[in-house]
Amino acid sequence: MSLADWVIVIVPTIFVLWVGYRSKNYIRGIADFLSCGRVCGRYVISVADVANMLAVVTLVAQVEVLYKSGLAYGFWTNVMIPISMLLGLLGYCGFRFRQTRAMSLGQFLELRYNRAMRIFAALLRTFSETLCNMIVPAISARFFIYLLDLPYHIEVCGLKISTFGLVIFLVLALAIFIIWCGGTVALVITGAVQTLISYPIFAVFVVYLLTNYSWNGEIVPVLMDRAPQESFLDPYDLQSLRDFNIFASVVIILNMVLNYGSWIGSGLTTAGKTAHEQKMAGVLGSFRNGFSVVFYFVIAAIILTVLNHRNFSGVAREIRTDLSAKIAEEVVNSPQQREKFVAAIRDIPEQKHVIGTDRPLSDARNLDTVYMDAAHDALGHSPEGNARFQQYRTLYYQLMLPETLKKMLPAGLIGLFALLMLMLMLSTDDSRIFSGAVTTIQDVVLPIYGKSISTRGHLRLLRIMIVVIGIVFFCGSFFMAQLDYINLFCIITTSIWLGGAGPVIVGGLYTRFGTTAGAFTSLFTGIVVSGGGILAQRNWAESVYPWLDKVGWAEPLGRCMETVSAPFAPYIVWRMDPVKFPINSNELFFISMVLGVLGYVVVSLLTLRKPFNLDKMLHRGKYADAQSGDAVAVSLREKFRLKSLFATFIGIDSEYTKWDKVIAWSVFVYSFVYSFLICFVGVVIWNAFSRWPLEYWSVYFLIVNLIVPCFIAVISTVWFSIGGVVDLRRMFRDLKARKDNPLDNGEVRDDGDKE
Repeated sequence: MSLADWVIVIVPTIFVLWVGYRSKNYIRGIADFLSCGRVCGRYVISVADVANMLAVVTLVAQVEVLYKSGLAYGFWTNVMIPISMLLGLLGYCGFRFRQTRAMSLGQFLELRYNRAMRIFAALLRTFSETLCNMIVPAISARFFIYLLDLPYHIEVCGLKISTFGLVIFLVLALAIFIIWCGGTVALVITGAVQTLISYPIFAVFVVYLLTNYSWNGEIVPVLMDRAPQESFLDPYDLQSLRDFNIFASVVIILNMVLNYGSWIGSGLTTAGKTAHEQKMAGVLGSFRNGFSVVFYFVIAAIILTVLNHRNFSGVAREIRTDLSAKIAEEVVNSPQQREKFVAAIRDIPEQKHVIGTDRPLSDARNLDTVYMDAAHDALGHSPEGNARFQQYRTLYYQLMLPETLKKMLPAGLIGLFALLMLMLMLSTDDSRIFSGAVTTIQDVVLPIYGKSISTRGHLRLLRIMIVVIGIVFFCGSFFMAQLDYINLFCIITTSIWLGGAGPVIVGGLYTRFGTTAGAFTSLFTGIVVSGGGILAQRNWAESVYPWLDKVGWAEPLGRCMETVSAPFAPYIVWRMDPVKFPINSNELFFISMVLGVLGYVVVSLLTLRKPFNLDKMLHRGKYADAQSGDAVAVSLREKFRLKSLFATFIGIDSEYTKWDKVIAWSVFVYSFVYSFLICFVGVVIWNAFSRWPLEYWSVYFLIVNLIVPCFIAVISTVWFSIGGVVDLRRMFRDLKARKDNPLDNGEVRDDGDKE
């Protein structure tokens, strides 16, 4: 990078760190550190959460998915849009959780079940979350090493130091510094500032990329050039896609509904002034992302184009060759074997694939296949060679993004892009470290300790645990190899918790029959199915498959798995493979969720002694009090007194102002009427009578993924920037005026009615 690029990166980063440091002045008690004093308005929550949701890992994962499945897969995920919007409009899980006044998910679990459930669930959630998030700093570190073309090792005083380890340490140190200073207050302030900085950068890149790469001349031809049943444009012609297909969409939808509240905890999810304000922040989530969604889509589409269109064949060969050579430094230990590996890759000639003349590309035969074959041959087909090839293949698809961008972007834009990724990286790492630290202290350490603790001691424990979680993240990132697509890796690791957590949370908030025994049964189901799946996946190539082959079980087990999966083909195909475990992460996650629901319902009904007192936990009915009137839920009779039952259906209640209703209706129209009824249901009906050609689908995705989102982004960027600044100023004022209650620290002092 040039000097100007470094200035672009360093100056805003120092400002964000300074803002994070200043946030310590607003910490007067535990409620400030954990929930920002519960004084945040809807816009500052929404804006701050943009930075927490978007990340380097998110962009890399999206590129992986689009490179593997194109746009067709995304069409079926549109059904999630209205579901997500409606859940937000209805305040699903979040509204009731806010009514409990719990400061963490564990506190709610103790209120609803018992202390043992709180401790066990917290340990399980922290383990699952940490296992998933440990790869995030590693992905970010590799991203910057490849983008900035840093050496894999540097020498200091004759000592060879890993640049990878050094960058991971720096990434985590910056994140820990921010949350050490101000906890959730720092997360909200820095998240909002980072998003406000990122909004114009997103817009700049969208304009630059769309004016330098042709949609109809380059991007669409690449998307059309796919073999039958593997279309990147036609959603009705993707039966042979394996990891990202229609069944994967079904799993995502089930997860969204079942686990909507499973990551609730301290931080932004409890920072709202009232339950209604927290709910409105979720409603506004439909519009808050601005140009970021378009940016992610455009980046992924252009990476696919550069690596597969003949206009870029020369640079594509250079990207693949340099990428493979750099990965070899990490996965190949022997200098002789590494030299042989790099030579084999460099011997591959430039590939000038002529779209419309040459055979269409497919998952089995594409422009990467020759590199995969050469790499596998160089690494060997032994169990150890298969394991190293699996690691090479994973890093290859993960790091094609920074390697390509490095050759695409001019000076100045490289600095802007690095700044953008640094902003998103900081907000992601600090929020995930904070989540793990808070869960461990609030829901494991303090309940086991069993005694009240001073505010000062409590804050000290939280800060110490922040450092401990950071150290765990460092060790996991540095030593643990990721062997699958990012999305699939995250699915299988988080399913240790999510596989059984959904029924526990939803059942605890909405049912009176759920029991502690049912909750434990659900959680143990997720552990067994998902935990077993992780062990099988990670050890498959190196030990599990070789053992099965040695004892003669590989072939008969393969036939058995093919027979079991046959009724669900081609969407589910369990075929024996010496490199990759036959059952993918989506399928394991689905099995664990279904069994978790069955276990919760059946065991709860068998062990139920008396219905749980939901009214007392939710502070409603005769248990209502005068604390902020938001805790009292609107009764069914009150709901039917509203102007229309339809308004009630989308979540409008007596607390909605006129402007709130405008927002709710606009979200409903955009999500349900436009995105779902017109762009999804209408298209499905049309294709039921007359199938669209690929040209129609290219126009469809141009409108739905680019034109309309860009129009909304122009409005929302201005809207949320103004709203975020106004709410941020109000938040500072309210934090200064707030009187701390030392008893408001997340402890449960009254067990209430249990089963």
